[in-house]
Amino acid sequence: MKKILLLLSVTAIMVSCNKSEENEFTITGTASGVENGKTVILQKADTITMGQMVSIDTVKIENGKFELKGTSAEPEIHALLIEGKGNIDFILEGGKITVEVDKDTLANSKVGGTYNNDEYRNYKTEIKALQKDLQAKSMAFQQANMEKIKNAQAAKDTAVVNALIKENQKIMEPLSAKNYTYAEKNPKSFLSVLLAESFFYTQEPDYTKIRNIYNGLESQLKNTRPGKSVKEKLDAHDSVEVGKKAPDFSATSADGKQVSLKESLGKVTIIDFWASWCAPCRQENPNVVALYEEFHSKGLNIVGVSLDQPNEEVKWKQAINQDKLTWTNVSNLKGWDDPIAKKYNVRSIPATFILDASGKIVAKDLRGEELKAKVKELLGA
Repeated sequence: MKKILLLLSVTAIMVSCNKSEENEFTITGTASGVENGKTVILQKADTITMGQMVSIDTVKIENGKFELKGTSAEPEIHALLIEGKGNIDFILEGGKITVEVDKDTLANSKVGGTYNNDEYRNYKTEIKALQKDLQAKSMAFQQANMEKIKNAQAAKDTAVVNALIKENQKIMEPLSAKNYTYAEKNPKSFLSVLLAESFFYTQEPDYTKIRNIYNGLESQLKNTRPGKSVKEKLDAHDSVEVGKKAPDFSATSADGKQVSLKESLGKVTIIDFWASWCAPCRQENPNVVALYEEFHSKGLNIVGVSLDQPNEEVKWKQAINQDKLTWTNVSNLKGWDDPIAKKYNVRSIPATFILDASGKIVAKDLRGEELKAKVKELLGA
């Protein structure tokens, strides 16, 4: 019995040690031509602000070389800030990572040595030429249609503006297709889960493909921060599909009262996600006001959910008054971190959900005449 216990103890220690070794990383860098004493800072994105980089470790370049060591619980995008040069992005993960700094063109620096960094380097090489070609075509389209866009904006013709935006986005479709293909064919690559997360922020995400990509990922990738984010977004999308009952919520109204969706329902209810800083939202507001004035007496209710920030409360309330939004308006004043927006999987604004009398979602993101026709149909007007 003692021998068995001893064997189990040794096995447990070995597993523990192996796990630690898997998470350990060594970054070995060569920086030929970079003078001694220059600083290399290991950085990562702040999980709260996401836009800011925070320093993790620092080392000096000596004789054209530098080295950083540590542990990484899971793969994450990091950067090496080379003093006086700029950033080199890479994937921090357990293993021996090699960095060859190109002192003249930092973008040409090479990172490799581990599976995910080799994949990331090869991906960037393949995608570079395609991106350059598509961006040139997109720029040419914008220049050719500049006058048309200006006239449509001046006339507040959102239909024309949206049509031009969609036409321009079609130019970039080959890039999107390539990214989907990569993620589908590389279930072991951390880049695949990063791409899956990014697909939610495109104009028209293909949820079926994203779900297939997620389902095919290795379990370790599903448990990473972006893996959990993809699962959360897929679940949120499923919960607000047409035909589902709209999730209830409550928030503080512009006049300081606690208001819930449940108590705000009419025969037809529009949940309108917007913000005072959102130009397309403000341009659309006169159309929504006219719709409300025509159909409120017949049973149309609107609940406006603002994605304004904590320091924008005054602007939010001013926008309500200026645009004459006389319906219920609520906000948590948390911007894109708004819990209602997350619950409804809102990725861009304006965004609208049309509910029937039972609170079931019957349509999403309708505008202008399409929205009016749907409201009339539901009210039997």
